[in-house]
Amino acid sequence: MRRTIVKASLHTALNLTVFALIGTAILAFTFNQTHDRIEQSIEAEKLKLISQIVPQALYDNDIIKDTQDIHPDPLLGNEDTTTVYRARRANQPSVLVLEAVAPDGYSGKIGLLIAIHDNGELAGVRVLTHKETPGLGDYIEIARSNWITQFNHTSLAKYADADWKVKKDGGQFDYMAGATITPRAVVKAVHKTLQYYALHHEALFAIQTKEQKP
Repeated sequence: MRRTIVKASLHTALNLTVFALIGTAILAFTFNQTHDRIEQSIEAEKLKLISQIVPQALYDNDIIKDTQDIHPDPLLGNEDTTTVYRARRANQPSVLVLEAVAPDGYSGKIGLLIAIHDNGELAGVRVLTHKETPGLGDYIEIARSNWITQFNHTSLAKYADADWKVKKDGGQFDYMAGATITPRAVVKAVHKTLQYYALHHEALFAIQTKEQKP
């Protein structure tokens, strides 16, 4: 009787192991088949947003190839290596597009693309990813409202550090009643990115692209 029970248990364990291996194989296959496609889709959306905040008139180089990977930095809020896109006109620095993260959104992290003119003035900001509440906090998306455009032409020179807050907190930036946490997070992230730019923009423009390196 005991031998029968042991045999049945081993048979069950073997079946479970086989099913687990098959499931793992299916998941791995699905990941391999879709990963590149998902990455390409994310990149295409990123480039679409960049075209909104960096018009062609601002550069004559290949902004898609004139890039450099940058390490995580507390001012950018990024935990992984990100890409900086560099726009130049007549071989002179024009605009940098940085990826930043607002870690303290209402529903989690908010990914941002932030374009900054060589003089430190913001060319534009776009939301790349977020999980904010639909119909409430998602007004930070350009497709939902023009709220994000209020950053255009602002800079550290235009606003003091104390002004980089929503108006409810005594700052300069509008917000929607009932959804204050989301814009607070975005305003703070944009402010920190401008500070990062002020510290590093000359070095970022000077670094050669991977294609330029021997």
